[in-house]
Amino acid sequence: MSYKTIIGLEIHAELLTNTKIFCGCKNEFGANVNTNCCPVCLGLPGSLPVLNKKVLEYGIMAGLSFNCDIARETKMDRKNYFYPDLTKAYQISQYDIPLCSNGYIEIEKEDKSTKKIRIRRIHIEEDTGKSLHDMSGDTLLDYNRSGVPLIEIVTEPDMNSPEEAYKFLEKLKEVLLFTNVSDVKMEQGSLRCDVNVNIVREDGLKSNIVELKNLNSFKAALKAMEYEEKRHKELLENGENTVRETRRWDDSQNKTISMRSKESVQDYRYFPEPDVVDIKISEEFINDVKENLPELPDAKRARFIKEYSLPDYDAKVLTGSKEISNYFEEVVKEFNDPKMISNWIMTELLRRVNDEGITLNDLKFNINDFAYLLKVISQGKINNNAGKKVFREMFETGKKPEDIIKEKGLAQIQDEGAIKEIVINILNENMQSVEDYKNGKDRALGFLVGQVMKASKGKANPQIVNKLIIESINNM
Repeated sequence: MSYKTIIGLEIHAELLTNTKIFCGCKNEFGANVNTNCCPVCLGLPGSLPVLNKKVLEYGIMAGLSFNCDIARETKMDRKNYFYPDLTKAYQISQYDIPLCSNGYIEIEKEDKSTKKIRIRRIHIEEDTGKSLHDMSGDTLLDYNRSGVPLIEIVTEPDMNSPEEAYKFLEKLKEVLLFTNVSDVKMEQGSLRCDVNVNIVREDGLKSNIVELKNLNSFKAALKAMEYEEKRHKELLENGENTVRETRRWDDSQNKTISMRSKESVQDYRYFPEPDVVDIKISEEFINDVKENLPELPDAKRARFIKEYSLPDYDAKVLTGSKEISNYFEEVVKEFNDPKMISNWIMTELLRRVNDEGITLNDLKFNINDFAYLLKVISQGKINNNAGKKVFREMFETGKKPEDIIKEKGLAQIQDEGAIKEIVINILNENMQSVEDYKNGKDRALGFLVGQVMKASKGKANPQIVNKLIIESINNM
């Protein structure tokens, strides 16, 4: 019997504002515990929250990037629940009038067709504090994160496989990075993902929706969804069903584990936040945000293909992050060979950057040095293998490419007279290969070129060598 998987996502992304959502405390990761706190973000009696305008701007920027409608009038609401890291026992969020609604993201399916994943809503809210569990079993609380601004992105249940959900998450992360509203670092908690999953059998029987939490990477989310998909099918096949609950992913056991029963909306007792005034958003404000939107990944990808004549694969890699795409275009300004630049970025540069776990901002050489290296390779002043040696030393030491080429004697011999002398000697020593070439054996030419390159210690320009060998044989 066939099954259809149904997946919806709830994604929380911390915003990159300088201060928190309702107070002037710093919004920064890694500060000493409980140092970025005040009566407002601690929820002390008598304190009054004031909405940070930048949070509204970033929320609208995200909404426009995801093709959403933007509310002209909205409000904040109180979401009531008790948890140790929520000091006031309620969270200021949005309920029935979200800032953004009715958006979508298009993903590419395996057959190269596109699928539209609808976004139900994007709303702004405050983050909670953080529980820290020590080795003795005690729990300590850090309230630096309390009041950090968030957007919560809620999708419709439009994804029908873990792979589709994974692609959606990758696309969403990519757009948030390009707009710079969030750094989306899951390891620091600035991007968090909850998954709602169930399956429907062809006869209409459904499993109960299960929520998956504590997913600290997209790979963990993918594994958890695959595990749940299989678990739901097995239960239905055995005449059982899932429990409506919240589960967490356990990496060490490679399975999901039950945490608690799932809350319903009624459990939160939402009501309008009395301490924050209602929000009215002008057309002028929305248009200002729209005009300052950066070029988004899909548009940049299409432009790279058209403007630089790059293959689709190259364009996808180069627009995988704002950092890489900007780097590529800066190099093109110095050396106008987009395909060669793309090849070197995708192979040599990104491979080393990923191996070392660094960013392009951490490189020891500058863009002009990289462009210079590619330029001398394209001009035949050094060969490709020598170029890789130069690049390796540039990467490790930051030395100038021209200095490395000079120190290591890597420059190719361009003087035809000097190369011809070597060619004549090699031909005289290998007359059988000369005869083989004359008799139509093309491999003989490759052998002769190799002998000349060996005799010149790899410094002779291969194109000149090839030309001079053919000319010399024809004149014999």
